[in-house]
Amino acid sequence: MERIWLNRAMHAGFFLLLAASASRLVVRHAMDLTTIAALADAGLLALVYAGGVLLWERLGRRGRLIWLAVVLGCWLVLVELAPSFAWCAIPLLYLCLRLLSLRMTLVAAAVLTVAVIVAQISLSDRFDPSLVLAPIAVAAMTIVIFWELRKAGIMQERERLSREIHDTLAQGLTSQRMLLQAAERVWESDPDQARSYVRTAIEAAGENLDEARRFVRDLGPAPLAVRSLPEALTALGAEFRLEGTEFPLADGTQAVLLRVAQGAVANAREHARASRVIVTLAYLDDEVTLDVYDDGVGFDQTMAVTRPGRGYGLRAMRDRVAEVGGTLTVESAPGEGTAVAARIPV
Repeated sequence: MERIWLNRAMHAGFFLLLAASASRLVVRHAMDLTTIAALADAGLLALVYAGGVLLWERLGRRGRLIWLAVVLGCWLVLVELAPSFAWCAIPLLYLCLRLLSLRMTLVAAAVLTVAVIVAQISLSDRFDPSLVLAPIAVAAMTIVIFWELRKAGIMQERERLSREIHDTLAQGLTSQRMLLQAAERVWESDPDQARSYVRTAIEAAGENLDEARRFVRDLGPAPLAVRSLPEALTALGAEFRLEGTEFPLADGTQAVLLRVAQGAVANAREHARASRVIVTLAYLDDEVTLDVYDDGVGFDQTMAVTRPGRGYGLRAMRDRVAEVGGTLTVESAPGEGTAVAARIPV
């Protein structure tokens, strides 16, 4: 979401800077051939830029690169005709960072910076070192800031996908494996029961595939598309309890609560060897709470945190809950079961 708004802000900034430069040109210069040519080029640049934004998905990567080259070419000609249009360099540099590799972005940044420096010098009545140093500094800071934002966005997306894979695909595949193993054990003695296990595994595979398609598109959990949160929690197969009067929750809050419940219930079944799992959803005055308790073997929380490869599910739960402003606590000890409690303010 942050990247979408950043893209929109840069597009809006480009058009505002383009309009500001055009108005400066009209106010400060006579309507001669150079001015008319610059305004015509500015109009063409605006149309090409807007067309690329509107047709972004249809263009594909090759088409976007060609579009970027045309935009930069129109802008360079425009800066030659009217140096004040150099102000558009920053949103154009952002486009380069979006579409080009770091090496090619540095080349494009050098071209943009030289164009800005030449424009600054032509607009000034005398040479000043700041006319050279300032554009270089702005370009350097812009590249670093945007590149770090890009890396942060990539890491955030990787974290989101890893959580979704852990909470949906991994658990779904584990469930299917257990069902197929059960079918194999009774295949000779009870074919009907074996076929029942296989049918259940097929249904689970279909649900898993649907979940995978949804999280790739950054959509909410599939069960919440057709059910309320209490109904989706009931379908987990654990003992479900509802406390308080149900009231509407944000989609993100519902998704977090369901994913936490799915993860906790899956852990209880796969690792804790629990005979009883209780899921409690409570609607309170200023918060909604989710508690998942199992009577399984429990675990040493210190070992789960310090041993490599352990405790990822709990970390993912905490991250999910924190993203919606809540907290998650876990209480467990060897032989004493496990309790997972999420608290989210509303």
